[in-house]
Amino acid sequence: MAELVFFSGTMDCGKSTLALQMDHNHRVRGRGGVRFSRNDRAGESRISSRLGLETDAVEVVDGTDFWEEVMRRRTQGQRVDYLICDEAQFYTPEQVEQLAKVVDEIDVDVFAFGITADFRTRLFPGSQRLIELADRVQVLQVEALCWCGRRATHNARTVDGVMVTEGAQVVVGDVDMAVDGPAATAAGHIPVVGYETLCRRHFMRRVTAHGANLMAEQDQLLPFEVDACLWRGTGGNGADA
Repeated sequence: MAELVFFSGTMDCGKSTLALQMDHNHRVRGRGGVRFSRNDRAGESRISSRLGLETDAVEVVDGTDFWEEVMRRRTQGQRVDYLICDEAQFYTPEQVEQLAKVVDEIDVDVFAFGITADFRTRLFPGSQRLIELADRVQVLQVEALCWCGRRATHNARTVDGVMVTEGAQVVVGDVDMAVDGPAATAAGHIPVVGYETLCRRHFMRRVTAHGANLMAEQDQLLPFEVDACLWRGTGGNGADA
């Protein structure tokens, strides 16, 4: 029996790596599949892993209809036994329903991979619909880590290393940009949008790795009662803002 399976986790926990591994495992056993992705860090029509793995994929856009995609390929004689759907948090709820229809009506396995919640801790619409419809939801076992060493449970968006909690839900960036960006925006400087995985404690206190490093340089203890974005030099509303 085909299944709709949602593999979920924070950033940096190996979702795309697992997607590529599963695609490989199914292909070497003679199954035919199609890889889909949306807004991958490597660019359009790609699935990439931070371990260096990368391959081509079909880019999902708002007008993509998964039912039509599968039926067109089968009509052309292509074997389609499964779909790999990376960055599934960016899919529309209607597209998730199309994936469920593909599973139920034509017995095609769908393996979806994505982040559950955004940088404001709100569910992505695509992820919410997957949780509602999936036969199984699996949290990845590879744990992303906060800068403090605890298990990371939240995705934080940063601008020049400073955590922000407002803005558009979808802004493409990468975790590698989040740590060492400049704290202040100089004349002509284009702010760098990045992402960072944090434990709940430091997400709620808005203490990023960049802010913690600044405070360590100033020989200060890590703040447990203040907002790190208000600390001097972090780019917030502190004394030198």
